[in-house]
Amino acid sequence: MLDDMDFIKSCNVPGPTKEAIRAIILYKSDVKDTDNVVDVGCGTGGITCEFAQRANTVTSIDINPEAIEMTQKNLKKFGLGQNVTLICDDGANAVKDIDDIDIAIVGGSGRQLENILELIDSKLNSNGRIIVTAILVDTKVEAVNKLKELNYNPKIMEVNISNGRVLDRGIMMMSENPIAIISAKKR
Repeated sequence: MLDDMDFIKSCNVPGPTKEAIRAIILYKSDVKDTDNVVDVGCGTGGITCEFAQRANTVTSIDINPEAIEMTQKNLKKFGLGQNVTLICDDGANAVKDIDDIDIAIVGGSGRQLENILELIDSKLNSNGRIIVTAILVDTKVEAVNKLKELNYNPKIMEVNISNGRVLDRGIMMMSENPIAIISAKKR
């Protein structure tokens, strides 16, 4: 796993997704070196970098040109990217042109989550996996409902990682990146 502190960051781009969250996403994805992965809403590229080390190919999408630039810088910093394609476009538009998806991670949808999930479903290989990360309650409900409508059996996990900070009088636990991880496998 790559260390959170090693990522190049920007005030204008969300991320990287915290290391513990990335670890759970990797576990839930059951990624193999033959898998083709799509990362919608890649931000600074935390998830992209982790999958680039483990998957056959990774296609990372973000509508924000600065996010694509940050992801590119992080891939370069970690010596990754030979198997990564970066696309600066909205998620729905970009996914239309992608085939042969084994794993799709949706972390940012620009209010097009249902449309993106429908498109991914139509491109997902048998036994393909979808993972949606969500911080808003509305997004969690929308993702679960859409996945059920598409005949998936979604599982939802609410994750709240806390790290300790040693103070003079004790240890203070600080929450980092509270998030839901919604996962589903194509039937």
